[in-house]
Amino acid sequence: MNVARGKRRGAVVKAAVAAVCATLLASGCESGPAAGAGGEQPAAAPAKPAPVRPAWNPRPASIASLGDSITRGFDACSMLKDCPEASWATGTSVDSLARRLLASPGTSSWNHARTGARMADLPEQMRAAVAEKPQLVTVLVGANDACRKNVDDMTTVDDFRADFEKSLRELRTALPKSQVYVAGVPDLRRLWAEGRKSLIGPEIWKLGSVCPSMLADAASDDAVTEARRVRVEQRVLEYNTVLKSVCERDGLCRFDGSVHGYGFTGQALSKWDWFHPSKQGQGELAALAYRTITAAEPPAV
Repeated sequence: MNVARGKRRGAVVKAAVAAVCATLLASGCESGPAAGAGGEQPAAAPAKPAPVRPAWNPRPASIASLGDSITRGFDACSMLKDCPEASWATGTSVDSLARRLLASPGTSSWNHARTGARMADLPEQMRAAVAEKPQLVTVLVGANDACRKNVDDMTTVDDFRADFEKSLRELRTALPKSQVYVAGVPDLRRLWAEGRKSLIGPEIWKLGSVCPSMLADAASDDAVTEARRVRVEQRVLEYNTVLKSVCERDGLCRFDGSVHGYGFTGQALSKWDWFHPSKQGQGELAALAYRTITAAEPPAV
């Protein structure tokens, strides 16, 4: 009697199990799609490690500086002349970046900037710098791309980007471990607003040799003149966006937007043209660069 009851109980259990299995099969839940033999799940693929950003050296031993009249110290010492000894980057008569960083600035820094240079000239300057094998390359260029006689002649954003990317490729091909400091293009509108306060600046600007796209008709605030200034201001912002975005793709490049945001005052501007940095202004640029280069992390701006 007990044996028969046991058989019946076993039959009931088997029927229940069969019903459950049938339900699971119908719903597609009998096993996960990744189930292996014996119902075991395969081991998850190991996560790819995040790319390691190259270590930044806050104390490079040599510097090559590229750019335009600002890096040549134009109008910092005398009228209409370069004064590289007053350069923010490599100068010896100011507390330049080279003097702040290097044990022997006179023999381990090189100034390849050229007054009047635009971004299209940077690849050639970079090739000259590569020959020195510097541990750090500084770049401050772009103002002349916006400072044209006519706003329609300003360098296009696409051309500006192409020449900057070409310059970095020149460096990376020859010196993959060299670091790059890229200063933002200064705020040309700010320089106009500050320089127009002087008696001399607007009179000098009338000669048309200093950034006419921004400084022409310096005293005028009519709609046409203001629209021209806005176009120049916008183009400078676009240039800085290019510099920042391209630099961010390079693990050993730091972009310094504080140069564009810096509030130059009259004392920081040349007394000969009220546009280029004076010796004081050159020193202030050097301080901005030193802060960015020696920081543990790149700036957020």
